[in-house]
Amino acid sequence: MTNNKTIRKSFASDNWSGASPEIMQALIDINQGHHPSYGEKDPLMEKAKHVFHGIFGSESEVFFVYNGTGANVLAVRQLLRPWEAVIAAHSAHLNEDEGGAPEALTGSKILTVHTDDGKIKPEQIAPFLNSIGFQHHVQPRLITISQTTEMGTVYSIGEIRQLADFAHKNNMLLHVDGARISNAAVALNCDFKEMISDTGVDVLSFGGTKNGLMFGEAVVFLNKSLSEGFEYNRKQGMQLASKMRFIIAQFITYIETGVWKRNATHANNMAQMLGASLSEVKGFSLSRRIEANGVFVMMPVEIIEQLQAEYFFHVWNEQKHEVRLMCSFDTTADDIERFVEVAKRLSN
Repeated sequence: MTNNKTIRKSFASDNWSGASPEIMQALIDINQGHHPSYGEKDPLMEKAKHVFHGIFGSESEVFFVYNGTGANVLAVRQLLRPWEAVIAAHSAHLNEDEGGAPEALTGSKILTVHTDDGKIKPEQIAPFLNSIGFQHHVQPRLITISQTTEMGTVYSIGEIRQLADFAHKNNMLLHVDGARISNAAVALNCDFKEMISDTGVDVLSFGGTKNGLMFGEAVVFLNKSLSEGFEYNRKQGMQLASKMRFIIAQFITYIETGVWKRNATHANNMAQMLGASLSEVKGFSLSRRIEANGVFVMMPVEIIEQLQAEYFFHVWNEQKHEVRLMCSFDTTADDIERFVEVAKRLSN
């Protein structure tokens, strides 16, 4: 049955958008015939590895999983023993939005750093080093950062390198949650190699679902020795896809056709447009600088629920009446114009 009611797009999350046409076509194309299950002895898997080696270097190793939680949690589990800890920003997805999966599956502790902008610095990690060698404390072993962060900010290449150097100097490792890594690369006007391989990152959760993929993420080890046994870790973590070709085909298309860059560029540009437009609305003000595809806005509390009823979004900080608006690869100028019109009408 056809529903003629106009379905308005959401600014709640870039997860709410669908898949790019090129990705849908890749799924249709790979749906023909039979392919080896689990990616074993599948020429398509070899092609995918070649594509990732072209980005991150021949010493890298890639494994495909279903989702971002799986990528993050299994990457952490791969690098930690139960008495070791991962250090993260308190706002990190690993800490706040994985439903306790890291603790449940790794047996390890998350040590958090409070930060206003979602970014952590070496001097904030340094106090944890006092626990090294003290048998009554968990041992700090891994630093994880989000790129972009949950606060919409982007680590510079220099900041990532500084964290990697600090980690390695102190016998630690650096993991990057790259759920929105494409948006960060566009924001920094760099490629993935400059941001990840060249800075000394050890493991990357390479995301695509928020930027046009139907499903699937990748765990990229920049040092093959760290990946030893990960295939068993992935299986035990219930992230080994039987019909692996549907994840692989998406990533090959995503990277080879430049969909990742086009989509992220568009989403970032739409965020800039949205922020500029809302700044002119009575009672609205940007609470954070727009660096990627997230817009954080303070708005009159009395109109939040009414505006959410028309275009859903999440309240980020209820005390400050701060909301988060996310732009996607399919957000249009018309979507923004209509949203701003509603905001103006309600605020008058």
